[in-house]
This record gives sequence, structure tokens and C-alpha cells, in this order.
Amino acid sequence: MSKTLDMEQLAAAQKANAEVMMALVRTGFDGAERLTTLNIAASRDLLNNVVANTKEMMSAKDAADLANKFNPLTQPGTNKLMDYSRSLYEISTEMQKQLTSVMQSQYEALNKKATSAIEKGTASAPIGGDVFAAAMKSMLNASNTAYDNISSMAKQLSDIAESNMKAASTATTKAVSATAAAAKKSK
Repeated sequence: MSKTLDMEQLAAAQKANAEVMMALVRTGFDGAERLTTLNIAASRDLLNNVVANTKEMMSAKDAADLANKFNPLTQPGTNKLMDYSRSLYEISTEMQKQLTSVMQSQYEALNKKATSAIEKGTASAPIGGDVFAAAMKSMLNASNTAYDNISSMAKQLSDIAESNMKAASTATTKAVSATAAAAKKSK
């Protein structure tokens, strides 16, 4: 009976591990697909803009006309670069959240199993076994505290990165607007 139970537990553990691996692989493929789509769209847009801008600049009659045509052509490119950066950031942030979610659920399941094993071991432990169980509980609590601290720190870093991205986007938008306004005044 014990061997059958062990084999069933092993099969269940292998099935659970396979499901976790498939979730991680799916997340990776979804992210790669989104990044590929984003890069293809950005490349297509860049090519179209280069062709259109080249035609526009080649239609310039003199250096002053070329300068007047050049300044307005740069603003859309800067805005598109910021949009691309935002999209890239969103994709990577979403992937990170999905991977963290899978890993957190795995950690919680492992923690639950470890706690159950310690409790079962304590109930059937010989004399002096409760000292070992207490040490195991202490290690598990320390592990949980470390995990919570790491998770909290990762969330704080993610929040900082997000606020920096927003601040950079706002600053770039203001700089582009100021440059465009200055270019209009100089005409």
C-alpha cells in the first residue's frame, strides 16, 4: 500500500510540475509573440516613415526649405519611440506579473505541503522529535519571511520603474512640445 501511495504521489507531483512548466512556457511564448508583433509593426512603421520623410526632404528647394521640412518630421518619430517604449515596458511588466503569479502559487503549494508534512511528523514523532519539528517550523517561518520581503521589494522596484517610465514619458512629451513650439516661433 505504501508503494502505491508513493507512486500516486510521485505521479501527481510530476503532473503538477508539468502543468507549471507549461504555464511558464505559455507565458514565455505569449510574451515573445507580443514582442515580435510589436517589433514588426514598429519596423514597418519606421520603413514607411523613412520613405515618406526622404521623399519630403528630397522635395526641398534649398537649405532653408530643408531645415523647415526637417523639424516637423522629427516630432512624430519621437512620439512613436515613446509609444514603442511604453508598449515594450507594458509587455515586460505583464510577463513579469504572470511569471510571478505562477511562481507564487508554486511557493504557496510547496509551503502548504511542508507545513502539512511537519504537522504529520510532529504527531507521529518519537520522544525528542518535537525539537526537530520546532526547528523545521522555524526554518519554514524564516523562509516565508524572506519570501515576503523579496516579493515586497520586487513590487517596490516595479512601482519605481513604472513611475520613472511615466516621468520620462511626461518629460519627453514636454521637451518635444517645447522644441516644436520653438521651431514654430523661429519661422
